[in-house]
Amino acid sequence: MVLRKIYSFILPLILVIAVVAYFIVPLIDSLTLTWFARDIDKRVILVHSTLNDSLVEMVKNKQRKKIEVLFNRVIQDERLYAMAFCSTDGKFDVKTETFSQLTCVLQDTSKQVALPAGAVNIAAISIVDDENVKLGELVLVHDLSFIERRSSETREYVIYFFTGLGIVISFLTVILIKISYRGWSLSLKKILDEDFISGTKQKSPDFDFAPLVQHLRKYFIEFDKERRSRDDERISWTPKSLKDILNKELYGDEVIIVSNREPYIHEFKNGRPEVLFPASGVVTALEPIMKACSGTWIAHGSGGADREFVDNKDSIMVPPGENKYKLRRIWLTQEEENGYYFGFANEGLWPLCHIAHIQPVFRLEDWEMYKAVNQRFALAVKEEAKSEDPVILVQDYHFTLLPKMIKDLLPKATVITFWHIPWPNPEFFGICPYREEILEGLLGSTILGFHTPFHCNNFLDTVDRYMECRVDRSSLNISYNKKITSINNYPISIEFQLGKTVTNHSEENALIKKMYGIGEDVLIGIGVDRMDYTKGILERFLSIERFFDKYPEWKGKFSFIQIAAPTRSSIKEYQKFGNELKITAERINTKYSTKNWPAVILLAEHFNHHQVIEYYRQSTLCFVSSLHDGMNLVAKEYIAAKEKEDGVLILSQFTGAAMELPEAIIVNPYNIDQCADAIKMALDMPEAEKHGRMKSMRSYVHEFNVYRWAGRMLLDAARIRKRERILRTQL
Repeated sequence: MVLRKIYSFILPLILVIAVVAYFIVPLIDSLTLTWFARDIDKRVILVHSTLNDSLVEMVKNKQRKKIEVLFNRVIQDERLYAMAFCSTDGKFDVKTETFSQLTCVLQDTSKQVALPAGAVNIAAISIVDDENVKLGELVLVHDLSFIERRSSETREYVIYFFTGLGIVISFLTVILIKISYRGWSLSLKKILDEDFISGTKQKSPDFDFAPLVQHLRKYFIEFDKERRSRDDERISWTPKSLKDILNKELYGDEVIIVSNREPYIHEFKNGRPEVLFPASGVVTALEPIMKACSGTWIAHGSGGADREFVDNKDSIMVPPGENKYKLRRIWLTQEEENGYYFGFANEGLWPLCHIAHIQPVFRLEDWEMYKAVNQRFALAVKEEAKSEDPVILVQDYHFTLLPKMIKDLLPKATVITFWHIPWPNPEFFGICPYREEILEGLLGSTILGFHTPFHCNNFLDTVDRYMECRVDRSSLNISYNKKITSINNYPISIEFQLGKTVTNHSEENALIKKMYGIGEDVLIGIGVDRMDYTKGILERFLSIERFFDKYPEWKGKFSFIQIAAPTRSSIKEYQKFGNELKITAERINTKYSTKNWPAVILLAEHFNHHQVIEYYRQSTLCFVSSLHDGMNLVAKEYIAAKEKEDGVLILSQFTGAAMELPEAIIVNPYNIDQCADAIKMALDMPEAEKHGRMKSMRSYVHEFNVYRWAGRMLLDAARIRKRERILRTQL
C-alpha cells in the first residue's frame, strides 16, 4: 500500500520533469545561439584590432605574400573558416583558399550565409590608416557548425541532467517517504503510547500531523468518558460490586489508606474500654475497600484507649471480631497535634480553602510540625508496604505533602489523593506562603480528585499560575518533573440503598417534640452541622429571624432545631463563633419564643447517626446554608432519611451538592431575605410537589452513592496501572 502511494507520487513527478525539459530545451538552444553570436562579434573586433596596424603597413607596401601568410596563420582557429582583404574597389586583393565560394563585401556588415558546406558568419570591417583613410575591408568568415555541435551537446546535457535529476529526486523521494513514514509511525505510536498507556503527552508532534493528533486525543478522551459513563450505567454500585471491582481490576494489588481520622476508636467509658465507629462518610466509603483487599489503614490514633489494643508495631486487626484488615495507628504528641492539625491544617489551610472571610493564620512552627507529621506518615506507609507498587489512597488537606514523600520512597506506587474540601481560585490560594511546596506535594499524586469540575479547574489554574509545569486542559493532566498527575472530579456521596429501611424508633419520634416543648401541630426545620463558621449557621439563624419578621403568621407554627456538634474548640475563631451563635439564638428566642413555643433550638452537642436520622424524619424541611463547602453530605443524608418522600431541602448554592440536586430550593446564604422566602416556600409547598422533588433526589443519591465514588477512583487507578505495566513491558 505504501509502495503504491510512492509510485503514484513518482510517476507524476517524472512526467512533470519531462514536460519542463521539453519546453526548456528550445529556450536553451535560443540562448546558446545568442551567446555564440555575441562571442563571434567580439572575436571579429578582437581580430580586427590585432591585425589592423599590420595590415595597414602591408597594404601600403603591397606585401601580399605576407598578408596571405598572416591570414593562413590566423585561420588556424577552428571557428575562423576564411579571411580576405578587399580593396576599396570591391575586388579581392588577398584571400585564403577557403574563400573561393564567397564574394567580396564592400561595407561594414555582419551576416549569416548558408553554404553547401554549412552556415557561416561573414563580417567585414574597414581597414583605415592613422589618417583615417580607408584602405579596404577585412572580411572574416566564421564557421557556425560548432554552434550546432555545442547546441546538440547542450541538449544532451540538459536531457541527461533532467533524467538524472528525475532519478535522484525519485530515489530521494522513496527514501524520504520511507523514513518519514517510519518516523511518522513511530512518533504517532509514541504519542498514542504516552497519551493512552503511560498517561503522559508530548509537548508537540514531530511532524505535520498535529491536527490528526489533536483529533485522536479528543476522540480517545471522549471515548474514555463515554466508556466510563457506560461502565457506570452498567454497574449497580453496592459493597458487593465494589468488592468485585477490587477482585477483578486490582486483584493481588496491595491497598493502603492514609487519613487523619481512624475508622475505629477505642475510648474509655465509665472506666471500661469501648469501640466506636465514627459517623464519617469517608470511613463508610473506604471501609468496604479495606475489607475486600485486606489492606492497611494508617491513621492518627486519637482514642483515649487506643494504645491499650495495639501490638508492638502499633497495629490492630479490625473490624472487631472480623479481622479483615490492619489498622496502623500513628501517635502524635500534643505539640505535634497542635501544630499539624489545629495549627497549620485548621487555622491555615481550612480558612484558606473556604471563602468564609476568616483570615488564615500561617505560623512557621506550625508549618515545620506539619511537614514533620507528613513525613512520619510517609515513613509509616513505607514500613507497611509489602510491594513496590501499592495503591495508596491519601485523604484530604491534612496530607498535602504526603503524595510526593510517598513517591520519593516508593516511586512505582499509585497514589490517589482526594481533596474533600473546596479548592480556591489562584489569587486566594496565593495568600499561602508555602504554596509552591504544597502544590509540589500534591503533584506527587497519580490521581488527584475533587468533588466538582469547578474545583478541578481552580486547581489547574492555580498550578498554571505558580508552578513551572505543563497543564493539559483537554485531558486534565498536569506534567511536572516528568511525572503525570491526572485531575478528575469524583463527587462523594453516602451509603444509600432504596428499600433499605431505617429502624423505626417510634418512641424517639414521639419524644423529639415533647423533649423541646414543641406542639404536635408545629412544623420542624432541621439543620445538622459541626459548629464551624463555614457552615453558615449564623446566616441561617438570621434568615429564620427575617422569616418571622416577614411572615408573622408562622409564629407558633414553625420551630427550627439546629444540631451543632462542637469541634476544634481549642481554636480561637471556633470559640468566638460558638459564643456568637449562642448569643444570636438567645436573642431570637427572646424576641419571638413563648412559653409553649420555642422559635430556635440550638443543640451544641454530639449525636450519633441513628439519632440524627430521627430528627431528619420528623422535620418538614432541612436548611443547608454553607458559605463554602466541597460537597456537604448532610443534604444527601436528609434525602436518604426521607423514606416517605416528603420534606423539602433548602440548599446553599456554594455547596458541591447544589450542582447535583437542582430539585432542592437553591439559595444564596448571604441573601437573608431570599433565604427567608425560601423557608416560606418550603412550608407552603404542595405535597405533590414535595413528593416529586424528593423522589427525584432520592433516585439520584441512590444511583450516585458512596460506592460509586470509591469505585470510579479505583477503576481509574486500575487503568493507569495497566498502562504503566504495558509501558514497562515495552521498555
